[in-house]
Amino acid sequence: MVTYSCGDSQVASASVEITSVLSTTQLVEALSAFHTALEAHRESINRLNVYPVPDGDTGTNMALTVGSVLEELEGIDPSNRTAVCAAISHGSLMGARGNSGVILSQILRGLSACLADSSDIDGALLATALTEASVAADGAVMKPVEGTILTVARESARGAREVEEGATPLRVVEGALTEGKVALERTPEQLEVLREAGVVDAGGAGFLLLLHAVLHVIDGRELPAAPEQPGPAVGVSLGAAGNDGSELRYEVMFLLYAPDDTIEDFKAVWAGLGDSIVVVGGDGLWNCHIHTDDIGPVVEAGIEVGRPQQIRVTDLAEEVMEERWVREATAEGKANDFPSPEPVPCAVVAVSPAPGISRIFHSLGVQELVVGGQTMNPSTAELLEAVERVLADQVIVLPNNSNIVAVAHSVDGQTTKHVEVVPTTSVPEGFASLLGYDPQSDAVTNAESMAEIAQGVVVGEVTRAIRAATSSAGEVSAGDWVGLDRNGICSVGDTPVAAATKLLNDLVGQDHEILTVIVGENVSDGETRVVAEWVTENRPNIEIEIHHGGQGHYPYLFGVE
Repeated sequence: MVTYSCGDSQVASASVEITSVLSTTQLVEALSAFHTALEAHRESINRLNVYPVPDGDTGTNMALTVGSVLEELEGIDPSNRTAVCAAISHGSLMGARGNSGVILSQILRGLSACLADSSDIDGALLATALTEASVAADGAVMKPVEGTILTVARESARGAREVEEGATPLRVVEGALTEGKVALERTPEQLEVLREAGVVDAGGAGFLLLLHAVLHVIDGRELPAAPEQPGPAVGVSLGAAGNDGSELRYEVMFLLYAPDDTIEDFKAVWAGLGDSIVVVGGDGLWNCHIHTDDIGPVVEAGIEVGRPQQIRVTDLAEEVMEERWVREATAEGKANDFPSPEPVPCAVVAVSPAPGISRIFHSLGVQELVVGGQTMNPSTAELLEAVERVLADQVIVLPNNSNIVAVAHSVDGQTTKHVEVVPTTSVPEGFASLLGYDPQSDAVTNAESMAEIAQGVVVGEVTRAIRAATSSAGEVSAGDWVGLDRNGICSVGDTPVAAATKLLNDLVGQDHEILTVIVGENVSDGETRVVAEWVTENRPNIEIEIHHGGQGHYPYLFGVE
């Protein structure tokens, strides 16, 4: 079994004064340390994430949630308890991301509500606050499940209450952490999906970092180091959770402005539309989370009682497919399962979302590949490792996704090598840019020629709409196939082929010469043949290049030159 430990922190200095109360300033410092720990452990916690959906984002969502709290705290006097607690409550509510983030926000809101109006945060009050936080988290989840962050928080609170009377905050948090660790290690016994994957609960592991952060501030002990090689839950699929996990397709989140007395009826409607339901807030503002197959009715339920805002919809099936491939590729070395390239003056590192696309990049001269894509963006460290591996002192990085460009730009400052980024935002741009790559030239010259070619590529993609929308191409319903260019929706169809041909009618002009088609997984040869025949009949002067990329998000990616 792959387990996870938040570590046994060591006291850093015997000179730290241990007081009988926790100050408001120390509370703020603890949240900052908590965020630091979550960022360090983000990837290892993501790798534990198999419940309720194995989409590998628990660490990310918890870090983003606490980051929102810190943004809310900016400019506030750290000694003003009332203002600090109000900022913690509001920041966590507004910034909560994902199932784990919403539950964590309720834990932080429960803590802050208990601490806000008290004079001193002594051991007894801290134990009470941890208890109130656990109760608040349990109350926010419509169907609490044992073996999750809820269990770890509850057992931690029990450990805090059971220390000796008159104990200092240090002893209370140590008692909480001791029982929390035991609870975390037991989560696989309580939740079958964790046991089958050989991991402990990701949210529970993240929660314990909060207790470590408080100890770090109180007595100076070091935060636990993240595992060097976190164990991936390879092989877990969307349906692997059985009765214990969510098999629903979409995650829907929004902020809801609605009267408090309407929320119970709202939650009752949601109970019939999905699972993993968490609704937290109060005083007219609520953060709402659900897994569902019916996006429209879920949003309409919010409209009936108030005003939903900042609606976010995530296709969990697509996220899981990409996460599984990234995990397997990382574990088995598939991303770079190619012959070792010869040393060159200037090498290329490219980000690839699928095995077939990796093979194409390699055939075009790319020396190192980093797995990643729309929902699994590689870190600076992963790109840096690839840059250091190549046998060249000058390196070109192709991010191939708009979400990865900024991270790619940060690599140059972390290495002695000369790194240039060609800001490709799609795979077809990455392919085309390699036409301007000369391994014997320098990075600056290569970057200029490659970027010029990439900018001249007309790109498009076909994907499935996850929610209704209004576009210049017409009304879009959830489940429709849509064709997208850089500006948005260009076509709508009831099949991938219909959306693709309509999109190509807009993308491909009479003066274009080459059309590159990258075919995704689960696309039949017959469907691709229909697309190719349409191009032959309607754009007879263009040359078609068809590649099987195997990407899970899009049946077709197009590049027109």
